[in-house]
Amino acid sequence: MSESQSAKKILVVYFSHSGNTRTMAQQIQKATNGDLFEIVTVDKYPRDYDAVVAQAKKEQEANYRPALKTKCDNINDYDVVFVGSPSWWGTVGMAVMTFLESVDLSGKTVVPFMTHEGSGLGRTVADLKKLCPESNFLTGHAIFGSRIKSSESQVVSWLRQIGIVS
Repeated sequence: MSESQSAKKILVVYFSHSGNTRTMAQQIQKATNGDLFEIVTVDKYPRDYDAVVAQAKKEQEANYRPALKTKCDNINDYDVVFVGSPSWWGTVGMAVMTFLESVDLSGKTVVPFMTHEGSGLGRTVADLKKLCPESNFLTGHAIFGSRIKSSESQVVSWLRQIGIVS
């Protein structure tokens, strides 16, 4: 970690459906020595791709907030919060929205990350800025889910570019 970032406490928060975003979160955690926190919903999403895509679209259209099993009681302990999700219809899964509405990230540095199959970050940054208007944002990063297992060097390069690791 760089001198300026070494004193900062890092949390890597993520929601993962297929495991791709979990892999990226683990890569970030390994490079930063941060802590991991997985957002887990009370009701599981379908495993079938078409079914989960349809459910994600319905949730987004209804502005639905799924209930969460997990709660982060120590968010105030962190200075930098990475927020990760698969791209569902161009933004984070609604579970991430539920999580962000349950915590106060004011004054914290927020760093979005995403796995996708063609949409990149989509409108994720704009959506997160609406939910965290008093946070500072660093440049986010998106990786093709199908390439996640071989993306560790790409993740580390991005973390260097944004000044999180040296």
